Amino acid sequence: MPEDAKPAGLFKRLMALVYDGFLVVALWFVSAGLFVILYNHSGLPTQDINGVTRADPVILKGVLFPLLLIETWSFYAWFWLHGGQTLGMRAWRLQVRDYRGGPLRPWQTVARFAAAGLSWLLLGAGYLVVLVRPHQTLHDRLSLTATVVLPKGAKAPRKG
Repeated sequence: MPEDAKPAGLFKRLMALVYDGFLVVALWFVSAGLFVILYNHSGLPTQDINGVTRADPVILKGVLFPLLLIETWSFYAWFWLHGGQTLGMRAWRLQVRDYRGGPLRPWQTVARFAAAGLSWLLLGAGYLVVLVRPHQTLHDRLSLTATVVLPKGAKAPRKG
């Protein structure tokens, strides 16, 4: 990792995650709303529960959940590939980079997203690894990336 930036701490990472979480949940609401509207008019199997027509739960688990998962990865991957910062990361002056200091490659977004999911499955333990040198989370380490704090007034390099 280049010497110009220091690793991001746990607090800033979590605050950026909360900020981005609000944006992701808003995307989920729009996508799920569109899915329900389109599904109810598609003629596919539905269930009547207490007078309300709903999509079959098997369809919801097999179609809607993977759709939301891909949408969430797409949200993060787009930002990581275009400047290395999500909106929450920008607010906290964080940037994700290749461990050598360059921009992320597409495979790293997939690895980082999957490893972040693993971090959450471990009840957040993958985030607590940031407290140990070299101060990177489990998903930073497994995706060969580094999350750093940008100096005040520094602009993230734009991908051209």
